[in-house]
Amino acid sequence: MTLHQIPNTIKTDSYWMPFTANRQFKKAPRLFSSAEGMYYTSVDGRQVIDGSAGLWCVNAGHGRKQIAAAVERQLMTLDFAPSFQMGHPLAFDFAERLAEIAPKGLDRVFFTNSGSESVDTALKIALAYHRANGQASRTRLIGRERGYHGVGFGGTSVGGMVANRRAFTTLLPGVDHIRHTHDLTRNAFAKDQPEHGAELADDLERLVALHGAETIAAVIVEPVPGSTAVLPPPKGYLQRLREICDKHGILLIFDEVITGFGRLGTPFAANFFGVTPDLMTTAKGITNGTIPCGAVFASRKVHDGLMVGPESQIELFHGYTYSAHPTACAAGIATLDIYKDEGLLTRGASIAEYWRDALHSLKGLPNVVDIRNCGLMGAVELAPRDGVVGARGYDVMVDCFNTGLYLRMSGDSFAMSPPLIVEKSHIDQMMSILGDAIKKVA
Repeated sequence: MTLHQIPNTIKTDSYWMPFTANRQFKKAPRLFSSAEGMYYTSVDGRQVIDGSAGLWCVNAGHGRKQIAAAVERQLMTLDFAPSFQMGHPLAFDFAERLAEIAPKGLDRVFFTNSGSESVDTALKIALAYHRANGQASRTRLIGRERGYHGVGFGGTSVGGMVANRRAFTTLLPGVDHIRHTHDLTRNAFAKDQPEHGAELADDLERLVALHGAETIAAVIVEPVPGSTAVLPPPKGYLQRLREICDKHGILLIFDEVITGFGRLGTPFAANFFGVTPDLMTTAKGITNGTIPCGAVFASRKVHDGLMVGPESQIELFHGYTYSAHPTACAAGIATLDIYKDEGLLTRGASIAEYWRDALHSLKGLPNVVDIRNCGLMGAVELAPRDGVVGARGYDVMVDCFNTGLYLRMSGDSFAMSPPLIVEKSHIDQMMSILGDAIKKVA
């Protein structure tokens, strides 16, 4: 039970909550009323430190007045502009700003409204690219086990989280998955990138042999899967995956919805690992979580490959009513200003070692079977209770909330990735609360 709540002040029946056990939650709601900097405030006035940057999106911390002011100005100037056959200056300005910080060569930007839309957009671009280049047989899409790519039909299909797929039996045909890289036997408690597992990238060769390279359009992976509790890639794994894709003419898509915008101490994970994909999906931190927005970054090869036919012809029959929405662009530009002025896209590199050591200090606590980290991402994995996966994790999560820490639960694991403004004292506070909760619940 949640200890801190104001009873009989809110009706919860009408709101069907996403990715939530609704009946369980509504018996004892956990509610935030405001936020500032590194902290949420609960409805009963308690401060709760944000250990997960909201949902991996509040990279610059909460309550940024600069972003709010930019949104207000934009709403009073141009609240909406059609995105089909029309435009507005901020859309082009925002795209130019994003191209400046993108990995070299990924300087063509298609705007969406979320990570899920970015993924579906990237998959469609990949299919359209091959068709436009005379390889219409390339229709197969390859995801990875334990991957999360949003909740559209495309993202759900290439995603590899079983619970996200089980209830939705009608998914895209022609989809397959390579093996995940989580290996507790060889890599438990590895610091940063695991030593073992680069050879797992060769599983793509198995699918090439099975289906034929001429049928495969793209492979999509998260450089560091986050929703399945932070799985850093083994050393050399992403480089090997890039090589295999190049060998067989397969497009490589990085889903950087979580890892983008400073999460690893570089602007994007592609920079951190030194591997450039053909397409890159983003969202979340693009506006500091304030206004829904996403973007797909495309290479010149992919973009120019679709710029064919008569100039009057639409090159890609795809888009959204709210693509490059004026308020989202205003929020995004203000966010990029903050990132630049405060050096937040690279700040994580200066505190990553402290973060790593603090996380691994929890080793040896009851039922802790693994700890993982990469940049300012980290996870602690607990052994499940017999026959009740997730129960121990849930109890720890609730105890943390009651004692002042918000973090993301994934089964019996906890994924953490604080705002990029985090200080060492905040990290100490997070680890103290989590460590106490693990000891109490064990």
